[in-house]
Amino acid sequence: MQSVPMKLLPALALVLWLASLTSSYPAHAQATQQSRAQRSTSTPYKGDLSIFEYPDRDKKLHIDRVMELLDIVQGKTVADVGAGSGWFTVRAAARVGQSGEVYAEDINPDAIEFIRNRAAKENLANVHVILGEVTDTKLPRSSVDAVLILKTYHEFADPIPLMKRLRDSLKAGAKVGIIDRNGNGTDHGLMPATVEHEMAQAGYHRIGKYDFTKDDGQDYFLIFAAD
Repeated sequence: MQSVPMKLLPALALVLWLASLTSSYPAHAQATQQSRAQRSTSTPYKGDLSIFEYPDRDKKLHIDRVMELLDIVQGKTVADVGAGSGWFTVRAAARVGQSGEVYAEDINPDAIEFIRNRAAKENLANVHVILGEVTDTKLPRSSVDAVLILKTYHEFADPIPLMKRLRDSLKAGAKVGIIDRNGNGTDHGLMPATVEHEMAQAGYHRIGKYDFTKDDGQDYFLIFAAD
């Protein structure tokens, strides 16, 4: 084997040092970079939260049927991930009753404060607010029977790490529902095939697919279970 010329040794040492840094780069950081590279996302909404409270939204989304398919009944624990104004939170709270619980999670502190005030005003003692992070909902471990992500999945900057962490918060047999609309990621929508691909990478499999959540057929409702 030929020896390395002395003048090349500093350069070789630098190359080996950089290679060692790459090999030791944290796996979760690599996963985050990969998930960000997969697709574009929409900027999370931070405006007037009251726009989500239009009168016929229950009817248009068929929210009672959504909750039936997610097995949301009295005594269950539900998570509203990306809760926004708490529109779904208050409906889930009424459905699970005082023997159940609802976690309203969002990464926007203003949304969390809005829901906290709303729950106090409406005497919803079974609602608990959680300020989450981009890659962690901060939901308690093994705590929820059902999750609904309503029109916010397309805003998730790091969906795969986030949904992997969410698995730790699911009880056995829990269902995760995602309602969104067809889109390219930047237009407050995302194609269902992309959602299914990301969820599979995060360790879920689809157990239901529906198109009744909007009459124009642009919305879809997917249900997943953890592998």
